[in-house]
Amino acid sequence: MKFAYRFSNLLGAVYRQGNLNFTRDGNAVISPVGNRISVFDLKNNTSETLPFSTTKNVTCVGLSPDGSLAIVVDEDGAAVLVSLITRAILHHFHFHKPVSSIRFSPDGRKFIVTKENVALMYHAPGKKREFNAFVLDKSYYGPYDETTCIDWTDDSKCFVVGSKDMSTWVFGAERWANLIYYSLGGHKDIIVGCFFEKDSLDLYTVSQDGTLCVWESDTELDGLILKKSQDKPKLPRQGEEEEEEEGEERDKVEGEEGEVIRGKVETAKEREKKKKNVRYKMMSKHFFNKEGDFNNLTAAAYHKPNHILVTGFASGIFHLHELPEFNLIHSLSISDQRIASVAINSSGDWISFGCSRMGQLLVWEWQSESYVFKQQGHFNNMASLAYSPDGQYIVTGGDDSKVKVWNTNTGLCFVTFTEHTSSVTNVTFTSSGFVIVSASLDGTVRAFDLHRYRNFRTFTSPRPAQFSSLAVDASGELVSAGAQDSFEIFLWSMQTGRLLEVLAGHEGPVSCLCFSPVQSVLASCSWDRTVRLWDMLDSWQTKETLPLTSDGLAVTYRPDGQELAVATLNGEISFWNPHTATQNGSVAGRHDLQTGRKETDKITAKQSAKGKSFTSLCYSADGESVLAGGQAKFVCIYNIKEQMLIKKFEISCNLSFDAMEEFLDRRKMTEFGSLALVDEGAGDGDGVSVSLPGVRRGDMSSRHFKPEIRVSSLRFSPTGRSWAATTTEGLLVYSLDGSLVFDPYDLDLDVTPASIRKQLRLQEWASAIVLAFRLNEKALKQEVLEKVPHEQIPVVCGSLPDIYVEKLLGFIATCLEKSGHLQFYMTWAQNLLMLHGQKLKNRSGAILPTLQALQKSIQRHFDDLSKLCDFNMYNIRYAVALSKQRGLKRAAEEETEDQGEEDEDLSEEMSEASLEDAEMML
Repeated sequence: MKFAYRFSNLLGAVYRQGNLNFTRDGNAVISPVGNRISVFDLKNNTSETLPFSTTKNVTCVGLSPDGSLAIVVDEDGAAVLVSLITRAILHHFHFHKPVSSIRFSPDGRKFIVTKENVALMYHAPGKKREFNAFVLDKSYYGPYDETTCIDWTDDSKCFVVGSKDMSTWVFGAERWANLIYYSLGGHKDIIVGCFFEKDSLDLYTVSQDGTLCVWESDTELDGLILKKSQDKPKLPRQGEEEEEEEGEERDKVEGEEGEVIRGKVETAKEREKKKKNVRYKMMSKHFFNKEGDFNNLTAAAYHKPNHILVTGFASGIFHLHELPEFNLIHSLSISDQRIASVAINSSGDWISFGCSRMGQLLVWEWQSESYVFKQQGHFNNMASLAYSPDGQYIVTGGDDSKVKVWNTNTGLCFVTFTEHTSSVTNVTFTSSGFVIVSASLDGTVRAFDLHRYRNFRTFTSPRPAQFSSLAVDASGELVSAGAQDSFEIFLWSMQTGRLLEVLAGHEGPVSCLCFSPVQSVLASCSWDRTVRLWDMLDSWQTKETLPLTSDGLAVTYRPDGQELAVATLNGEISFWNPHTATQNGSVAGRHDLQTGRKETDKITAKQSAKGKSFTSLCYSADGESVLAGGQAKFVCIYNIKEQMLIKKFEISCNLSFDAMEEFLDRRKMTEFGSLALVDEGAGDGDGVSVSLPGVRRGDMSSRHFKPEIRVSSLRFSPTGRSWAATTTEGLLVYSLDGSLVFDPYDLDLDVTPASIRKQLRLQEWASAIVLAFRLNEKALKQEVLEKVPHEQIPVVCGSLPDIYVEKLLGFIATCLEKSGHLQFYMTWAQNLLMLHGQKLKNRSGAILPTLQALQKSIQRHFDDLSKLCDFNMYNIRYAVALSKQRGLKRAAEEETEDQGEEDEDLSEEMSEASLEDAEMML
C-alpha cells in the first residue's frame, strides 16, 4: 500500500502542439500536452490529465458529437480510441503515416482522417463492443499535395478538404448523382481553413496569405440526389471513389429480358441528362492584410450559428469577423508568438487559443472582451520544485527565468514571478509557507511574498557569482546559496537582507545545500568529494567533514534530522549519521537507472550508463525510503533499512524524446549513419534539427531539436500522499491511490462485511469501526463512520484502541478533502485530537504526514468557506443598505403625502371661509 503511487496530474505545461477542442457543453478545453491529454474545466477552474499516453507527441484530437469518445493521433499516425467517460483506452489503430486532421460527422456515424493527399472515411465506433472499431468506408483522392483541414455539412451529406496545393475539394459522403467531387481554386497560398455555412453547401475558404473566399452553391442540401445502385460487371477497387459521369454507365445487359432492361437503362440516362450537377460560384474575396501587418495567417475557426470567423496570425494577433459581410468585430494581440490552434465552444461565447512556442493556452470571451482562462507553462526546462509545508502549493523554477506557483488541488498556476533575468536553479518555501526563495544564474537570490505577490528581498554577493544551490533554515531566518564558480557559500539574514558570512573551504563547485530540520546545521555537498556540516550557532565553523568516494551531487536530511543521504557521481547513494559522522550504508544504483541510447551516441546504452548517476534525492515523509532520479526516464524508490530497490517509476514513454530506447532501431541505420539525423524538409518553417555538439538543454540557435529525457528535481509532499518530479515532459505528480490495493490489517475469518454490518445493527459503533479498519476497504469504512450518530462520536473516540486512532485520523483527513459532511468529520477530528492528544504528541514524528494532510484538507475548506462567507456578507450589507434606502424613500413619500393632505385641508378651510365671507357680504 505504501508504494501504490500512480500518475495523477501533469503540471507545468498546458499546451504543446496539435488542435484544441471544447467539450460538448462548452465548459472545458481539451488540450494536447506532449504525449498526454489535459482537460481544463473552465467553470470549476480545475485541470485533469487523462491517465493514458501515446508513444509520441499528440498532433491531432477528434471528438465525437456526443462528447463520449475521442480519437487521439500522434506524430507517426498511431491512434488510440479513448472513452472520455471512463478515461479508458478502447482501441489501438495505426494509420502508418502522419495525420494532419481528423473530424467526426455531425451525426456521429462516420469520421474523416486526412493523411498525405488522401481523405479516408471510416465508420465511427458504435456503442457495442467490436472486434475492429475502425472500418474503412471510402478513400477520396483529389488534392496533389498534403491535406490540411476538414469540415462537414450539418446533415453529414458532404465534406470539404483543404490542401497545401492551394485547392479546396468538396466530396459527397454518399454516392450522390449530382455531386461526386468539386474542386475550388482562387487562392495563392496553403489553405488553412474551409467551412460550410449552416444548413447549406455554401463555403468559406481561408488561406495562409490572409485571403478569404466566399463561395455560393447553386444547389441546396435537399437537392442532392442519391445515385441508384445498378448491376456491376465487376467489383471496383476497394475504397476508391468513382469519378466517371453517370452517362458513361454500361448500356448492355446480358439476359433473357435484355430488351426490357436496356430500355430501363436508357430512360435512366435521359433522366440523368435532365439533372443538373452542383456548381460553385465565387461571390466575393476579402483580404486580412490590408495594413500589411498580418501577412501570415496560421489558424482559423468558424462558428456556424453566430456566423463568426476567428483567425489567428503568426504575429500573435487574432481577428473576429462576421460573415458573409466580413465585418470586423474586433482584433487583439494576445501573444508575441505564432497562434497554432483556435477553437470556439458550442455557444460561440468562448474562443480558445494555443501558442505552441510559448506553451500558452488562453480562453477569451469576445462579448465582454475578457479572459476566462489564461495559463502558460515553462517554455523551457524546469530546473527545480518545492512543496509548501501544508502540501497545498508547488513552486517551480525554470530555464526561462520564471518562478511559478501551482495549486495542487486545481493543477493551475496562480502567480508567476518574472524578476530573474537568467535561469532559476533552485527554489524553496520557508517554514511559514508564505515566502518563496529562489536562486538564479543571474547572481541574485530573491524572496517573494505570497500575500502581496511581490519580490520583497534581493540578496547579492560582493562579487558576481552564479548560484546553483539554495537552502533556508527551519526558522526561515537564514538563507544560504552556493556558487558554482567561486566554490563559496553565502549566508544572508532574511530579516535585514544583509550578507552575514561567506563560508569558504570547498575546493570545487558547491552542488547542493540542505539545512537540518531540527538543528542549525547546514550540510553542503561539493565536487571536491566531501560533504561539510557547518554549525550556524558556533561562528559558522565546519563541524564535520564527510569523505565521499566520488564527486558529490546531491545531499538531503531525513525529516527527523537523524540521517543524511548523499548521491555521488559514481551512481551510489550513501547514508550517514550527521552526529557521529559515520556511514550507515550505501546503495549502488547505477544499474537501476537504465539509461537509453541517444541517436547521436556512438556507444551502447550499457556503456554510456557507466557515466550516469542520480542528480536528485528526496526522503519520503516517514523517512523509511528515499526517492532518486537522474539522467534517465526512471525514478527509483529505495528502502533505507534493507538498502534495496522497492519500485521503479517510468516517468515517460514518449519516443519524441531522445535517449528513450536502450537499442537503436536497425531499420533506421544506413551505411552513412542514422536516418534520424537526416532533416526531412523544413516542415512549417521551424528549420533544421541539427544542434551544436555537447549541448544538453537544446541549442537555442537551431529551430527545433529533440530534448533528452531527464529528472531534474524530486520532492515528496509533506502529507506523504504524493510526490512530484520536474522532468523534460513537465511537472509530474504521483498520488497514493488506495483503491488500487487490497491491504487488510490483522485479518481474521470473522472479519467480513456481513459481521461489520451486524455490529452496526447492534449499535456497537466502536467494534464496527475496528472491524472495518481491519478489513480496510474504503467504502465500508466510510459507511460505518457515517452511520455513527453525531452525539455518540465522543464516546466512540474515547473507547477506540490506540493503534486505530492514527488510522482513523488518516482516513478522516482523506475523506474531509472531498466530502460534503464538513461538520461531521471535523467533529471526529476534534474529538480524536482532544482525547488522544498526549499519546499522539509522543509519536509526533511518525504521524506528522497525517496531521499535515488533515491541516491541508481543513485549510482548503476554510479558503472556500471564507470566500463564500465574505461574498454573502457583502450581499447582506448591500441588501440592508438597499432596504434602508427604500425605507427612507418611503418615509419621504409618506411625509410628502401627509404634507399634501394638510395643504388640501388648509385650502378647503380657506375656501369655506372665503365662501362664508362672500355670503355675509351679499
